[in-house]
Amino acid sequence: MELDNIEKLLEKYFEASTTVVEEEQLRDYFSQEKVATHLEQYRPMFNYFSNAKEERYTKQVPLKPRVNFYKWISVAAVAVLAFGIYFGNEYQEKKKAEYAYQETKKAFELLAENFGRGTEKVAYLKEFEEAKQKIYNNN
Repeated sequence: MELDNIEKLLEKYFEASTTVVEEEQLRDYFSQEKVATHLEQYRPMFNYFSNAKEERYTKQVPLKPRVNFYKWISVAAVAVLAFGIYFGNEYQEKKKAEYAYQETKKAFELLAENFGRGTEKVAYLKEFEEAKQKIYNNN
């Protein structure tokens, strides 16, 4: 009867539906000297689980944290990139403003030059106006 029970527990174990108590029964059964021959193949697996439970990690764990330089390098790269974009954009704006100032200055110089010519022509118009007034007043 016990062999039937162990076989049913094995089926449940491989279907992952056993409880902790049932798994303990399986470990106890496979740790015995006398195991059915057709179940002998499962003995190393359950003995491994029993032995693995008793293993302890004995190596010394370093408590000093290591510095991740790649993280800081990437932070510095982002900072340099942001700095370059900000001040590069400011430089471009200054350059555009300087160009606009120079072009405006050229336009005003051209306007002033042509404005001087226009005042000369107005003087001729004034003389024409006076001559016209004399002709109309005499008639």
